[in-house]
Amino acid sequence: MRTFEKSSKLDNVCYDIRGPVMDEANRMIAAGETIVKLNIGNPAPFGFRAPEAILQAMRGNLTDAEGYSDSKGLTAARRAILTYCNQKNMPNVTENDIYTGNGVSELITLSMQGLLNNGDEVLVPAPDYPLWTASVTLAGGVAVHYICDEKAGWYPDLEDMRKKITARTKAIVVINPNNPTGALYPVEILEKIVELAREYDLILFADEIYDRLVMDGKKHIALASLAPDLLTVSFNGLSKSHLIAGYRCGWMCLCGEKSHVKGYIEGINLLSSMRLCSNVPAQALIPAALQHLDDTEQLISPGGRIYEQREYIYQAICEIPGLSAVKPQAAFYIFPKIDKERFQIVDDEKFALDFLREKKILFTHGGGFHWTEPDHFRIVYLPCIEELEKAVLSLKDFLADYRQEQSDRI
Repeated sequence: MRTFEKSSKLDNVCYDIRGPVMDEANRMIAAGETIVKLNIGNPAPFGFRAPEAILQAMRGNLTDAEGYSDSKGLTAARRAILTYCNQKNMPNVTENDIYTGNGVSELITLSMQGLLNNGDEVLVPAPDYPLWTASVTLAGGVAVHYICDEKAGWYPDLEDMRKKITARTKAIVVINPNNPTGALYPVEILEKIVELAREYDLILFADEIYDRLVMDGKKHIALASLAPDLLTVSFNGLSKSHLIAGYRCGWMCLCGEKSHVKGYIEGINLLSSMRLCSNVPAQALIPAALQHLDDTEQLISPGGRIYEQREYIYQAICEIPGLSAVKPQAAFYIFPKIDKERFQIVDDEKFALDFLREKKILFTHGGGFHWTEPDHFRIVYLPCIEELEKAVLSLKDFLADYRQEQSDRI
């Protein structure tokens, strides 16, 4: 009988929800062990609940959401998104430029499939949200990683970005606020990225799903607002800011100058139609959600749960010998650095696996975000402070005598 292997397109795809660490966690869970999951930005398991207005909108619209919508989405949803785009000063957006999706993840993949031919290059940050690299690769493209500099607050290294632009480069991906670092980019950095895109005639892809989870009085600047003469494809959604990750409710907007990308838009429209439409009950939540932002603001202000958990985890990490971190300004992630010389770490994935097995706590190693050195890992600080305290004490105890052998590789 003929055997069937996975597609060769998957050979170079790295995605953080799969691999030896996650496989071991699933094995342990199946065996009845309790695992503390600090690996994924899913608010629901940690006691976060959606605002009641959103739940009411879901209940009220269920009986009217049994059929397909337009492939781009419900008119009411796209009008609400357009209003939000206008509030963010995103230029030249109409209802027809807005596409709803089953989360931003679906739309990222769609946007890459509609653009790339084999061998085309896209600049993607390192560290990155790994779906970007995976989507570029699956579309036949090459993800070229530009460095975000930890010493500069995890801001993009603009010179490194420039050096990596070639004749095959089609676009630059900007994840702001950033996952996994929690960095928020200032307008000066964003303007310089726009200048590069303008100089080399590139498309900008702006992943901005954490734009409503910004702390310390900072302000998020939409990348599209700085580039009216370029095409910026902007992504956003409700999974994080409105605590409804399972509803799969995201959108993509084509902003700025579009006269030179008619073929690309034709491809996006084709792909959008092929999946018929996104989840209609979830789309119906969008107007209500975008009128209720106060609950989000409370979470990220002093005294709010996400703010206070950020304050705790940053201080606690920095007090563990051999660890350091840049204080995140947004989202709910921190990306600590571990002294690889002190702990003789040669494989950060094994470090995460060893910690999981000994302390039953799961986090994601830096390599899962295309960080090349074995010296970082990401913690999701969504659990309450009491749970975070237990996790930090476990980590401190684990590191007290942890050392890897040079031959220790998975």
